[in-house]
Amino acid sequence: MSQVYDFAIIGAGAAGLAAAQYGARANLKTVVIEEMAPGGQALLIDTLENYPGIEEPISGYDLAERMRAQAERFGASFIDASVSSVRKENGRFIVETSNGPIESLTVLVATGAKHRQLEIPGEQEFMGKGISYCATCDGPFFKGKRMLVVGGGDAACDEATYLSKLSDQIVMIHRRDRFRAQKALAQRVLSNPSIQVRFNTVAKEIRGDTKIRSVLLENVLTHEITEEPFEAVFIFIGSIPQTEFLKDTGVALDETGYIITDCTMQSSIPGLFAAGDVRATPFRQVITAAADGAIAAHAAANYIDEQRGQAYR
Repeated sequence: MSQVYDFAIIGAGAAGLAAAQYGARANLKTVVIEEMAPGGQALLIDTLENYPGIEEPISGYDLAERMRAQAERFGASFIDASVSSVRKENGRFIVETSNGPIESLTVLVATGAKHRQLEIPGEQEFMGKGISYCATCDGPFFKGKRMLVVGGGDAACDEATYLSKLSDQIVMIHRRDRFRAQKALAQRVLSNPSIQVRFNTVAKEIRGDTKIRSVLLENVLTHEITEEPFEAVFIFIGSIPQTEFLKDTGVALDETGYIITDCTMQSSIPGLFAAGDVRATPFRQVITAAADGAIAAHAAANYIDEQRGQAYR
């Protein structure tokens, strides 16, 4: 390992790209490791209209490309590789990648979380064309339309309540006979006249042409299948944080597997930071991920100064 970085960022979603810019601007030798295209979950966003300062709607892809170019302009470098493990040795981190090991003084984990999918026909075909995993991102595109919400946890109830402010034609289905959400959230949904709740019901297939037209629903008790018209399907059946490669580090995770950080985005391991959807956070949006990344970069620079005895007092 001939090259030692100051700041190694794993993941090039909004958090990683923002961190790359701030890290490079702070004169940290910054590298971003990404196994796929930069952008992360933002790549699923066809039209992003709520990012501050960008008045005209922009696609998630275009925003990611701008963020990458900006980070490169400040001096960040990018490596196309997957990461299999991270370990700390003698005060430095060794990041094992498919292109060989990388050594860095600090590491930012910005690998995000994957939305759990229904894995039914039509889900992949209509991704970004009516299928959504974020009501605040895509709900406004379907004002007044008939929308289906799938799920029974806190997120599903919260998002269904949000959608009910946009339309009085919300149908919410859950595979069990009651919600697993907190009682207050569940009751809010059950008492909402704009939300029709159906328990013991699952989605079997999503149908359409250039957009979603209908969904096949099955009652799990009677096995009766019906086809009903919908223009959007919002899926909230959980997320899977991408932290498998950290299993041997001993980093603290919450009960659902997300990385626990302090307000500087530092994890339980000094010098190891987390930002964006992979960390325990109450709100997951492009803007909050970018803010996490900026904070993490600033904290990483301070950490390095402290290790070198150069911290400003």
